[in-house]
Order: sequence, then structure tokens, then C-alpha cells
Amino acid sequence: MEQVRPGGSFAYDCDVLVIGGGIVGLSTAYAITRAAPGTRVTVLEKEPGPARHQTGRNSGVIHSGVYYRPGSLKARFAVRGAAEMVKFCAEYGIAHAVTGKLIVATDRAELPRLHALVQRGRENGIPVRELGAAQIAEYEPQVKGAAAIHVATTGVCDYVAVARQLAEASGAEIRYGAQVLRVDRRPELGVAVRTRSGDVVRGRVLVNCAGLHCDAVARLTGDDPGMRIVPFRGEYYELARPELVRGLVYPVPDPAFPFLGVHLTRGVDGSVHIGPNAVPALAREGYGRLTVRPRELGSTLAWPGSWHLARRHWRYGAGELRRSLSGAAFAAAVRRLLPAVTEDDLVPARAGVRAQAVLADGTLVDDFLIRETPRAVHVLNAPSPAATASLPIGREVAHRALTALGDAP
Repeated sequence: MEQVRPGGSFAYDCDVLVIGGGIVGLSTAYAITRAAPGTRVTVLEKEPGPARHQTGRNSGVIHSGVYYRPGSLKARFAVRGAAEMVKFCAEYGIAHAVTGKLIVATDRAELPRLHALVQRGRENGIPVRELGAAQIAEYEPQVKGAAAIHVATTGVCDYVAVARQLAEASGAEIRYGAQVLRVDRRPELGVAVRTRSGDVVRGRVLVNCAGLHCDAVARLTGDDPGMRIVPFRGEYYELARPELVRGLVYPVPDPAFPFLGVHLTRGVDGSVHIGPNAVPALAREGYGRLTVRPRELGSTLAWPGSWHLARRHWRYGAGELRRSLSGAAFAAAVRRLLPAVTEDDLVPARAGVRAQAVLADGTLVDDFLIRETPRAVHVLNAPSPAATASLPIGREVAHRALTALGDAP
């Protein structure tokens, strides 16, 4: 932070410095330059291109917002974001489709939870059609269940293409291959970030959209985030017989978890992906089962919330691990929705990792979590449906960053 002009003023490289070139970071840059033209924004992304982690390794679903607690950020931003994402894709010629989806109760014990989703959807302003067992075939002839609901506003898109377009349209300076090693924040001056290459970038306000590493970046800034990212690997398969599925098919989720369960997704390219499950990853970017980073694993194990979480939900975790290790068990879970599937129909596809914030008492943070500190805005929990909600999230983070910028001397 030693570079000062002769007149005593600080030499800033930008007004807002964004760490993270996923869809949330790029949407924030886009929103800042839209709201305040002339604001200088620099985005630092450690990978050689955008959207290499959560953004580029998800199901590609444009979520309707039917699952989320009314009034929560997830509910408000997903409902608004879904409509905006479809419009954004149409405006820029990005592959997308509004397919609708089924949420299927596979046995009668799930009917109360299915009916609760109907009520939640209505409270969130989402049109939902209730279906009896015989009506499911109108949408998905191969899917079986006791009952279902159809949500017409769900779709799919190419989120990597969306991220690239946001980067281009933002007018921000995007620096790829810029891994952040140090952050020096001084409330009276601003922030200076040193990257692995030795470059120092100085800004008036920092925005942390580092996803899987957001808690580490918060600590580098000198802030206690009050949570830790516990990474969960989500494994996917591609369906060898995509003709079995027309659109999107989901199970009824367990309300105790923020995970939606193994689902069937016909993508914009016509392929059908099945997944993800949710098993603890042994590294922040632990896409392979054998990928282990001892320092990151040690950080997870040292967090008391990890142990509280494991003790509280070990039965759920054991089931997920079994389906991870056994293709037959995974196929059996899929057959609850799609009886025609065999283990041979499942072709392994690349995995993703969910950046899940966990509190010290083991609570899984269920809503988006954004915190402000002097000269900084930290996005500390933005897993699914963050891609769907990325445009409203970006505006919210941009508003907070611009407010901080206005308060800065």
C-alpha cells in the first residue's frame, strides 16, 4: 500500500476490485458498470478463463424458485432471476429453453412434502399444477410416481456462455490467471491485492465473490466470516438413452437439507444428465474421488461445524456415500423416478463441487449470505440457485459496493 502520488493521494488501479470470475462476480461487475457508468472495475480470476468451477459444473437449470422460503433472498432472487435469465439469453442469443419440470412424489409418504411445495410455490408467486399418478405421463411417459407437480417456469441454459457475455458486456478489466495471495486493507485508504505473479492491484472497495475460497479471502482481508466453506462433491452421470426423458424431473427434496436430490435434466444440447449426489469432498476443488489437499482438508476438519454436521446427519451422509461408491445403488435411486433405467444406462460425467457455508454449530446456511465490512463486501454463501439468481444477486452486491464506494473518502 506504499504507492502514493506526490500530492499525497493514493494511486488506485480501479474503484471496485472483484475477486472471482464466476457468474456472481461477473454479474456484479456488469451491474456496477450499468448502475454507475464510469466506475472502474477490475475482476481477478485465478483460472485461465471464466466460470471454471460452480458456474461451469452445474446442471444448467434455470430454477423457478419453488423450493425456497418465502421472503428469503433465494426465493426473491430466484423468481426474479429466472425471468431475467431467460430474457438475457434471448437478447444475446445464448442457448436456452423453458422446458418446465416435474417434482415427483415416488410414494405416498412424500405427499405431505409435495403439498407443502405447492403452497410454497403459490406464496412465491409461481404457477404450479398438481398432477395425479396417471397425469404424470402427459409430461414424462417413462416417469412413475404417486403424484407430482408441474412447474412451467423452469428451464435450462448455457451458464458458461452467460458468464462470458457478462464479462464482455461489463466493460470491466478481467485479469485471468490472477490468483490472490495477499490482501492489505486499510479503511482510511482502500485495498491492495497481491497475486501469485507478483502484481499488486489497488482499489477503493473489495468485493469477494471467490466461491469455494470465499471464506479464505475474507480471512485474508482481516475479517472473520463466521462460517467455513465445506465442499460437497456432486457426481453426475449422462443417460445413455436420452429419449427416456423429455425435460426435467426432480424428487421431492428433504427440507432439512439445501440439496435437491438426484434429478434428471435434459440440457440445451439434448443430452440428459443425472445427479448430483452430495458427498464430502477432500479438497475445495476435489472433483475426483482421490483428489486430496491436506491443508484444505485439515481446515475443514478443524472447523467444529463439520463435526456437528457429521454427527447430526450421518445417516443421510452414509446413504449419499453408498450411492457414490456403487453404480448399482445410484441406479436404484434413479429407478424410483425412472423405472426403465439400468446401471448400464449411466455413463460417468464430470463432477462439480458445491461451496456450502457451514456455521460453527453445524448449521447448513440455507440462504444466500452477503456481509459487509469496512471497504469490503463478502459473498459467503452462493450455491444453487445462484446461477439462476445471478443477475439480481449482482445488483444487490453492486448496490452495497457502490454504497461503500460513496462512503469512502
